[in-house]
Amino acid sequence: MSTSGVNNSSSSSTASGVSAAAASAFTSMTPEDFIKMLVAQLQNQDPTQPVDNSEILQQVSQIEAITTDQQLNTTLTSVLLGQNVATASALLSKTVTGADASGNAVSGTVSSVSFSGGAATLTVNGQTIALSSVTGVQP
Repeated sequence: MSTSGVNNSSSSSTASGVSAAAASAFTSMTPEDFIKMLVAQLQNQDPTQPVDNSEILQQVSQIEAITTDQQLNTTLTSVLLGQNVATASALLSKTVTGADASGNAVSGTVSSVSFSGGAATLTVNGQTIALSSVTGVQP
């Protein structure tokens, strides 16, 4: 009798041992969805080999960890956006040096600030430069 191995090398795993694909599938899962899934698992288990309580607790812990990670990510994204708004706004009327999208050196007074997708851009002498491309600031 021959058996073939299962190659699992193509899936990546996160620090909690959950694959990246599984973690992304949980992003849209609500706690109610998880409870429904857990109840279905318990209803359909093999009575001769019931699920171990520690396995259920491990699954609950993984769901809680994923939910916490999502909340932390959302909070950090908001903090980053707030920091970018404050930093870019503080540069209004200041003289900055940096590079435009093509890598050309730009220097001059910041006349306006705009935000798109969480990224700040500055208008300097009619040219647009990203906040991350600023290399110097003068009063």
